[in-house]
Formats: sequence, structure tokens, C-alpha cells
Amino acid sequence: MSKDLETDSRALRDALGCFGTGVTVVTTLDAQGDPVGLTANSFTSVSLDPELLLVCLSRASRSTPHFLEADSFAVNVLHVGQKDIAQRFATREGDRFENTACESWSTGVPILTDSLANFECRKYAEHDGGDHIILVGHVLGVRYEAEYDPLLYFRGGYRELHLY
Repeated sequence: MSKDLETDSRALRDALGCFGTGVTVVTTLDAQGDPVGLTANSFTSVSLDPELLLVCLSRASRSTPHFLEADSFAVNVLHVGQKDIAQRFATREGDRFENTACESWSTGVPILTDSLANFECRKYAEHDGGDHIILVGHVLGVRYEAEYDPLLYFRGGYRELHLY
């Protein structure tokens, strides 16, 4: 089915939704040192030398300004058992960090314990991305769990891929 993109943004969203992605929670600290986080599925590796990754944050999110002010952030890749965390960090209501086990590494930003993978980053660059900010991080630390299955996002919903 072909649609005119200038007049049908829903068709664009639906087509982009056909690309299955992993699900992440991106975290940082606000100016007062309180934890801030949001769910994001626009995340990718950029470079191995230097070690760079990127995540895209919606300008509409109330959390995004904190990421723009912060020097460091973490990307936490979620596994199938963390769907509730993905949903909690995707909403505006409540304390997103309540009942969420976290630790900190060298920069002090919250790292979600027991995730599929974690990347602690120093902000490397930020770029305009239309209605999003493209946040590039230099990876300072990494951890992953080889035995977990990934939580996925496909066609507007969470999906599970069981490998183990």
C-alpha cells in the first residue's frame, strides 16, 4: 500500500513500526541529583573506535531537558521479564524508579540492575533530529547477560523472542 507521506503521517508511523527493535530505558540524573529515565526504542551502535552509541529522545518528553543538561547517561537494554519497567518508564504518572533496582558505576547515573545489557556513557554530542534529539554517547562501561531473551517492540506493541 502506498501513501502520500506529506498528508499521512500515520502511514509513516505504521511503516516504521514494521522494523522490530529492542527496548531500552535511558537514565540520567537531574540537576538536583535525582534519577530521571524514559523508555526509548530508537537506539543503535555508531562506532567501535571510538566506542559510540546513539539514542533518540522525543522533544515532547518532560525528561529530555534533563538529558540535555547532563554530562552522562546510561542505556539499559531490557529483557522479556522487564516489560513492566518499559511500560512504567513510558508513562508520565508515578515514580518511574519505584520498585526498580538500580546501581551506579563511575558517573553515578542510575544503571538498571538485571537488564539484558547496560551502557554507561559520557555525552559525546547532541544533534537536532526534528521532533527528537539525537544523543550520542561515548561508552565508558558495559555489561551484558548472555542467557536473557530480549524484549522487542514491533507494530506498536511489546513482543518476546525466546532463544533460551
